[in-house]
Amino acid sequence: MRRNRAAAMGAALALLCLLCACGSGQVGSERHKVALVAKSTQTEFWLSVFAGAQAAAAEYNVELTLAGPKTEEDYETQNRMVADAVEAGAQALVFSAIDYENNAAAIDAAAQAGVEIVAIDSSVDSDQVRTYIGTDNHAAGRMAAQAALEQVDGPLYVGLVNYDEATANGQERQRGAVEAFQESGRAQVVAVVNTLVEAERAREDTAALLREHPEINVLLAFNEPTSVGAAGAVEALGLADRVFLVGFDSNVATIDGLQEGYVDALVVQNPYAMGYLGVESAYQLLAGRGSELEPVVDTSTQIVNRNNLFSLDSQKALFAFDQRPE
Repeated sequence: MRRNRAAAMGAALALLCLLCACGSGQVGSERHKVALVAKSTQTEFWLSVFAGAQAAAAEYNVELTLAGPKTEEDYETQNRMVADAVEAGAQALVFSAIDYENNAAAIDAAAQAGVEIVAIDSSVDSDQVRTYIGTDNHAAGRMAAQAALEQVDGPLYVGLVNYDEATANGQERQRGAVEAFQESGRAQVVAVVNTLVEAERAREDTAALLREHPEINVLLAFNEPTSVGAAGAVEALGLADRVFLVGFDSNVATIDGLQEGYVDALVVQNPYAMGYLGVESAYQLLAGRGSELEPVVDTSTQIVNRNNLFSLDSQKALFAFDQRPE
């Protein structure tokens, strides 16, 4: 009888361990393998994405790899990284596309190899994406324009500083902003410059734009490096009192600009949530719970300006590295 009880207890314990392992993404010594291929590894935005992704990987016991090219124009390196991830045994891919069209074939090939696809931040022209997690970029562009319309009196002469024309999120932000300006009836988009996603190059191109069009009194920049560059140009040219600058994302330089007066508003996204929810969604797909996923998940976005800079909500948005999404 004792032997039977011991055997029964052993079997129950083994079953419990197996269930716990399944619940944590692990059976035996195997863990789900997820690869995150970002646009870059060089900015605070992507460091926050990685922090969120690593937190989710720890929670769900996922084996996670992180990769990205040096510049946000290098879609060919991204494509190679996708292929390398598939070859290395990745079962799911969390991906932010540099080029909406030119990254599509690599994503399709990964899906054909059996890899589950989650898009974050910037989507790709592939019907293999199971869910998109990120900003409503069209709405964010409108939000940026509205920040200027609410604070600048009289006619608005607008300059736009954008990045790669093939990147979906930047173009959606620009479309949203232009739409809002046109609807206002008192704003004219004077010029648009597409620059490299590098702060120094963006500073140079923004300075040239402002010299060529001295009538510009509103400037929008659509991601972190272009915002840092645009802020540097406004400061260097001494135009803080004349040019209303709205940037994107949280960076030490742009937060300093808000306090010093040469940045007027920031559209702050939630990159930590993009990383966390991206890996969480990949885990759910691999655990057979893909039916629970929404096709689009809109992460939070808000305006931070000098009036609300030190509010609790703004501080949580600006410094979100340790904020687990609700």
